[in-house]
Amino acid sequence: MLEPLEIRCSVGESAGRRVLLGFAPARLLASLSFADVLNEDTRTGYQRRFNSQHSQDFRRYIRQAGASTIPLTLNLRPSPSAWRVKELGDGQAQLVIDPAAGKIMAQVDCQHRLGCLGDSDISLPFMCYIGLSVDEEMEVFRTINSKAKGLSTSLLDFHDAHLAGDLASDRPELFVALHLNNDPESPWYRQLDLGGTSTSGMARRASLRTMQKAIKRFLNATRILKTKSTEHAAEIVLSFWKAISEVLPEEWSNTRKHILNKGLGVYALMDIAADLYREAPDATRVNRNYFVNVLADFAHHVDWTTKGQLNGLGGEGGVRPAVDYIRDVRKRAHLKAVG
Repeated sequence: MLEPLEIRCSVGESAGRRVLLGFAPARLLASLSFADVLNEDTRTGYQRRFNSQHSQDFRRYIRQAGASTIPLTLNLRPSPSAWRVKELGDGQAQLVIDPAAGKIMAQVDCQHRLGCLGDSDISLPFMCYIGLSVDEEMEVFRTINSKAKGLSTSLLDFHDAHLAGDLASDRPELFVALHLNNDPESPWYRQLDLGGTSTSGMARRASLRTMQKAIKRFLNATRILKTKSTEHAAEIVLSFWKAISEVLPEEWSNTRKHILNKGLGVYALMDIAADLYREAPDATRVNRNYFVNVLADFAHHVDWTTKGQLNGLGGEGGVRPAVDYIRDVRKRAHLKAVG
């Protein structure tokens, strides 16, 4: 029978949280820990995708003479039998781990430092929280990394959505964007990049951050939340995108050659959606059919290709000329129809 694994530590507090402080070989810490990367299919986890190059860079650095690092941040996930902390007195403790426990610690802030050190005996310092919940871990991770270079803003938005008490009220634009991504009837279903990983094989067409910023433009322009619920606004936005994919199926499907679901297209189209909503004779009848009928009158006259009228426009700075172009095409199509 294998003996329990024991790691000698100091025990204390990091602000209001009890923690262990210690040192251990990198290979040991790697064998006992895991990165809880967001799985966009199951909505479990909360961390960014693993960046192998980033991790390799740290491996090369830490093996140099004179190299060092700040303590790795870990969390002992709650478990009734996998581990226990044995108090020794005088601020000392023994972390006792069942030899069959496996990976008991979450890598709250160290996945790229440990990622390529599974074979290394280099001694590393660590600070380990004791029994934080996943939500508490997520809050710590977000606080540490909210300004970190390379951390997806969409991943931070996903954290906000997960932790929010009333997302529809607190972040209506994020609520609507997630509705587009999560509704199986949405043409955007599981196609917004949340900053995690996915095994679905579906192409990511825009980021969650891009979509929510575009939706915020729609909400501000229509002032729809003054009289309607966030849930109602979400259905209006969903109806618009359903109509877009129905009226322009080729342009919607051929993402390489068209801008509909690129950043520029998402921003511009949400501005056009606001135009159409404001112009509706009866707001209670704004639905997919309404949008289909209005879009059918002018959408095919717009050059949606990446090499056409919209070529060279990009980012939020290119939205205004793109919207002006689409509005002008619509106006000319209307004048031609009535003439």
